[in-house]
Amino acid sequence: MSNLIRGLRGLALTGLAGSFAAHAATPDTVENAYWNLPKGVTDISHEVFNLHMAAFWVCVAIAVVVFGVMFYSVFAHRRSKNPVPATFHHSTTVEIIWTIVPFLILIGLAVPAAGTLIKQYDTRNADMTVKITGYQWKWQYEYVGENVSFFSTLDEKSNEARQLGSGIDPKTVPNYLRNVDNYLVVPVGKKVRFLLTANDVIHGWWVPDLAIKKDAIPGFINEMWTKINEPGVYRGGCTVLCGRDHGFMPIVIEAKSETDYAAWLAAKKGGDAAAPAAEPAAAPTPAAALPAKLEVAAAATTATDAVVDAKPVQLAAADTAAAPAPAAAAAPATKEELIARGEKVYKVNCMACHQATGAGLAPTFPSLIGSAVVAGPIDAQIKQVLNGKNAMPPFARLKDADIAAVVTYTRNSFGNKVGDAASAEQVAKLR
Repeated sequence: MSNLIRGLRGLALTGLAGSFAAHAATPDTVENAYWNLPKGVTDISHEVFNLHMAAFWVCVAIAVVVFGVMFYSVFAHRRSKNPVPATFHHSTTVEIIWTIVPFLILIGLAVPAAGTLIKQYDTRNADMTVKITGYQWKWQYEYVGENVSFFSTLDEKSNEARQLGSGIDPKTVPNYLRNVDNYLVVPVGKKVRFLLTANDVIHGWWVPDLAIKKDAIPGFINEMWTKINEPGVYRGGCTVLCGRDHGFMPIVIEAKSETDYAAWLAAKKGGDAAAPAAEPAAAPTPAAALPAKLEVAAAATTATDAVVDAKPVQLAAADTAAAPAPAAAAAPATKEELIARGEKVYKVNCMACHQATGAGLAPTFPSLIGSAVVAGPIDAQIKQVLNGKNAMPPFARLKDADIAAVVTYTRNSFGNKVGDAASAEQVAKLR
């Protein structure tokens, strides 16, 4: 009896700890049940919640059947009622049943779970990319291609209250130990791809309401994504014991409407926070002058990949009589234009591994500063970008012009002064 009591007590404490963790991580979501997983605010989090509930009720049904049969057997076949025990050894029918039924249950749970898992790993067609870097003990967020980067640390009030002898009652601090000075802000309804790494030790990035959790490992790039359906503030934290202040590096992500997000981004860039989210429609632009939209594809195991997808642009119909003569073919891009374009391609595809300064992440991703490849024959560098090498994935899916631009950029940046430039025609010949 004492063993049974200890077992039940341990089970109760485990349940309390789990429910407290879920509640503490997501205090801003009112709909979350205290005793259950949070349902979350993304389609994936809803699927995860539904899978969890399906498995829970399957376990309940199994428990009812198993304990029901056990108690019935104890009661109906007790010695006082059946003093002479049965002499059979086994039942083939029963063995077939208790083999087939669990198999069907596992298949029934595994198929939808596999579908959800595949969706969780599909980072293609993202609308934006944010690079997350874990530090002891803070997070750095870089909005790829937007020139916005900042650190997110424990808020000042929580940090003051947590100090030994501060005399501050933690209960008087809003969201004690779960608030930060700078929120990670993303737009509602947009697919946001996260590139996750670390600068020192392994960290873990987890936000329960988004149903995303990945380890941040130095020298490696992990990927995850989210698409938040509801505006609000959602909280999480580091899930890997990363050192002394592991418990003091929370995560706070705020989802805003597209208009509010555009205003926030403009303010971060130093622009007018009150500027409209979109400019009035302008006159049709020649197709040759329209910028290509970068769409990031699924990553390799330890690095990132991307595709540049030129979306078709529908131009306004013009009066046939007033139609101008066809424009002459565009002149080849100058070295300065290639460098400017190459910088954008580099930030989207290369910066996560080789860093904004080109210093790399030793030993996996070498520095580009004074690199023998970058300073060597230009054809050899183009081939390496096309085909990849070691941890570097092939980027053959990029457009010829983008590969030419990023090669030119690296050969004339980070202190490299090779001075030459690649061309799209040169890339095409080396494919």
